[in-house]
Amino acid sequence: MYNVTFPKSFPKDFLWGGATAANQVEGAWRIDGKGLSTAEVVKKADDRRQVSMSDVTAETLKVALADTTDVAYPKRRGIDFYHHYQEDIALFAEMGFKVYRFSIAWSRIFPNGEDAQPNAAGLAFYDRVLAELAKYNIQPLITLSHYEMPIALTQKYNGWAGRETITAFNRFTETVFQRYQGKVPYWLTFNEINTGTWGFHETGAIDKHLSEKEQLQIRYQSLHHQFVASARATQQLHEIDPQAKIGAMLARMQTYPGTPNPIDVRAAQLEDQKNLFFTDVQARGEYPEYMNRYFAENGITIKMADEDQALLAAYPVDFISFSYYMTNVTQHDQSADSMGNMVVGGRNPYLEESDWGWQIDPIGLRITLNAMWDRYRKPLFVVENGLGALDKLENGHVHDQYRIDYLRQHIEQMKEAIADGVHLMGYTMWGPIDLISFSTSEMSKRYGFIYVDQDDDGNGTLKRIKKDSFDWYRKVIATNGEDLV
Repeated sequence: MYNVTFPKSFPKDFLWGGATAANQVEGAWRIDGKGLSTAEVVKKADDRRQVSMSDVTAETLKVALADTTDVAYPKRRGIDFYHHYQEDIALFAEMGFKVYRFSIAWSRIFPNGEDAQPNAAGLAFYDRVLAELAKYNIQPLITLSHYEMPIALTQKYNGWAGRETITAFNRFTETVFQRYQGKVPYWLTFNEINTGTWGFHETGAIDKHLSEKEQLQIRYQSLHHQFVASARATQQLHEIDPQAKIGAMLARMQTYPGTPNPIDVRAAQLEDQKNLFFTDVQARGEYPEYMNRYFAENGITIKMADEDQALLAAYPVDFISFSYYMTNVTQHDQSADSMGNMVVGGRNPYLEESDWGWQIDPIGLRITLNAMWDRYRKPLFVVENGLGALDKLENGHVHDQYRIDYLRQHIEQMKEAIADGVHLMGYTMWGPIDLISFSTSEMSKRYGFIYVDQDDDGNGTLKRIKKDSFDWYRKVIATNGEDLV
């Protein structure tokens, strides 16, 4: 007889924690030899429901390079984690973090991307961060590229559009793999790699002046170079530190058909395939047939070196991670007035939305976990999930029950997915401490369990204040996800 059993709780070694990015927290943009990054030339958005991270042209870049302040470029100042890392990590430890996901700023190690020697002061900073994490037994999960490549590579090669950037990146990855051998069990290559189809912020390639067809060509070519660089990084890590694991990272955007009409179902399937294309390449090691057709029908030609396909096949990632904030609705005749969710999909009438128009769909997380587990049969890791909100500091307190409700609902669905049989490694919510928003460069869009006293103009004491959600998450971790009240 076949005995049916299923897990009813999170595994004992489940990795609870939080996630940040260097360009959103570190600050110290002109300290200790750091070079300017692509994130630090993106201006703050004028409208919080309109993203600004790809609005970079040759003209705006010239203005940004001439500006020696952080007034229009809040990611230059972050929340000064560079000088507060000990305090912040101690607060993470107080919550009981098992893992902390952060990024190493490439431009802090190689300020110009191709420097003759790595920047010793930059490496020393991450030495200190890792030592502080080790003091509290918090495992590091490090992202190698989180929208912060050296701007010098944009100027020289137009970012990832130039194949030369592969060599520069893999020199960076080899440097940090060797430096932190035995100290970092988990690595990620490119953060939300699929957002490279949106342009500059992820590819470092300036293409706003081009036609849509030309943009598609340069973006997918840039992404191919990242696929190759990811495979080479996987090869490097496996040779340098065989015990460590390396994963892909996707902005997961599960899409539902707008109606049961087969035309809409097919449109949604195509949209989902375009989202999963990136993990298909990084996990399966080859370009899927459906994208070959898409390239042919859109006049896109991917230039490959002779060894590229063999390299992709030989070095797939060890696990798959993804961010999850929303789901989308797709139909074949999508109209502009029905768009929502960062204008990348239609609104769902059954869902509520955040102050920034991002629709909230906890059950969609269970759906996508099952779909990705069925597709890849590789361990999964939810490395971003959170609620950006307009928190209010009142009498020294932030009562953020709305954030607790949001996270509880998503954690409940992760538990259900585990019961479904999904192999889920961990959960690093975004972001455990208030930081500069990726999409709009605001400070007002707060995600954290820890309030940071800083406004959108950079005014404030930078004092760290625990919100109500701080104690709640500490309880969640202490009970391994059993007490979510």
